[in-house]
Amino acid sequence: MGTPDFAVAPLMKLIQSAHEVVAVVTQPDKPVGRGRTLTPPPVKTLALKNGLPVLQPEKIKGMAFDKELAVYSPDCIVVAAYGKILPKEVLELPTYGCINIHASLLPKYRGAAPIQRAIIDAELKTGVSIMVMEEGLDTGAIISCEELDIIPDDDASLVSNALSLLGAGLLIKELDKIEKTGKIVSTPQDESKASYAPMLKKSDGLIDWTQSGDKIICHMMGMRPWPTAFSYRGKAKEMWKFLRAESLKGFEKDYADDGELVAKAAPGTVTALVKGRGFLVRTGDQHLLITEAQPQGKRAMSGADIINGNLLNVGDVFLSENNE
Repeated sequence: MGTPDFAVAPLMKLIQSAHEVVAVVTQPDKPVGRGRTLTPPPVKTLALKNGLPVLQPEKIKGMAFDKELAVYSPDCIVVAAYGKILPKEVLELPTYGCINIHASLLPKYRGAAPIQRAIIDAELKTGVSIMVMEEGLDTGAIISCEELDIIPDDDASLVSNALSLLGAGLLIKELDKIEKTGKIVSTPQDESKASYAPMLKKSDGLIDWTQSGDKIICHMMGMRPWPTAFSYRGKAKEMWKFLRAESLKGFEKDYADDGELVAKAAPGTVTALVKGRGFLVRTGDQHLLITEAQPQGKRAMSGADIINGNLLNVGDVFLSENNE
C-alpha cells in the first residue's frame, strides 16, 4: 500500500525479492497540471507494468475494504506513504499485521512531513524506521531503523529519494527475518521522546526574514520541491520563490557597495547585486546571497540571470507577511 515516488523503490524491491506481491493498493488517479490530466500515482504505474492487481478505493473506513483484501489472504501488508489511515479491521487482517516504512528515526517526527521538518529543523541525521502499525499515528513498536546523514545541500526531494532506497533494502531484510522465524521482533517507542511533523500547507513556505540566515537556508531546502519557500516583493506584493542561498555571515562587506545599507537595512531588504553570483538579502543576523529564485510569472532563474535581467534593485524589500 503506497502512493507517491517514495513508495516506488520499496515496491520494486518487493517485486524483485523472493516474496510474492499479491496486490497493490494506492490512491485514486488525480488530475495533474494545467490541463488537469487524470494521472495515475507512481506506484500504480509500476504495479501495472509488472502485471499486479491494483486497488484504488476512494475511502477505506466503513467501506468493508478488509473483505476485499481478504480475498488475497495476505501474510503481511507493507505500507509506504499510502496517504490514508487504515482502520482496525485492515490492520488486523494479515497474519503478521501491517508494517510501515516511516521516513524518520521514530519516535521523532511522527506524522505526514518527517523529511521536510527534519531539514527545516537543521537536523544532521534522519533515517527510516520499519514499524508495526497500530491505530495511533506512527506510534507502533519499532522493528528496525537505519540512519542517514543530511548534508548541507540536501533538499527534501534528495533526502526522500535516499530514504526510499534505504527503507526498501531494510524492508526486505526484515521480511526475510519474519519469514524465517515466523514472528516479528519489535521494541515499543519511547513516548517521552516523541515529536510530530504535521502535513505541510502552502502557507508554510512563507519566509520570515527576521530569522537567522542559516535557519532560512534550512527552510528553503526543506520546502523543496513543495510548497517552496516564498516571499512578497514590495507594495505590489509580487510573489518570488526562493530556491537556493548561501550564508555570507562575516563576509557581507566583501560583496556590498554600500556599507551603511548593509549595516542598517531591515530584514528582507535587498542590500547588493553581485554580478555573476546573485543578490544579497538582509536576515535577522546576516545577509544571504540568493543564488536561485523564481520571480512571479517567470521560470526559475540563477541569481546571476536575475541581476542580468534587471529584475531587482538595491533597496527592494521582501515582506514576511501573507499576500492579503
